[in-house]
Amino acid sequence: MPQARRAIAVHPAGTWPEDRMVDQVTVDFDDRFRRRKVYLTDGGGSFLLDLAEATVMREGDGLELDSGGFIRLRAAAEDLVAITAATPALLLRLAWHLGNRHLPTELDGDRILIRHDHVIIRMLEGLGATLAKVRAPFNPEGGAYGEHNRLPAHPHGHHGHDHHHHEH
Repeated sequence: MPQARRAIAVHPAGTWPEDRMVDQVTVDFDDRFRRRKVYLTDGGGSFLLDLAEATVMREGDGLELDSGGFIRLRAAAEDLVAITAATPALLLRLAWHLGNRHLPTELDGDRILIRHDHVIIRMLEGLGATLAKVRAPFNPEGGAYGEHNRLPAHPHGHHGHDHHHHEH
């Protein structure tokens, strides 16, 4: 039985030799922060991601195989909610409310992308947001404290509360 391919390092997009690419893998946001997992490639093969620690992987990154080749990482399209606002000030206010809830959030020009959450959707509607369902890769901000957006959508069990106190 042939030995499984092992990916042993992640190289950021643009820093790895693309001429040594042997396959690619397309995965959603949840599967782009891992340490060890078996993945199926777009070409029908498989490999074991075997890293020293969990690592955030982004679109275009190269997963270095122990055999010397690379697998290109592709961010899969996901069902998301695009948030826009009538004014930049309102969009900024909406971003503040999302950040206050520690919600994985992608800032994308004049819109904000989040995963669907009915409680958050109701809050945003009440604040005057314009919402649209979209299908796109999800690349949320990494977080100021290095948590890589791995917090659950409601880490403190609050659902739509406007008053939220932190002690950091």
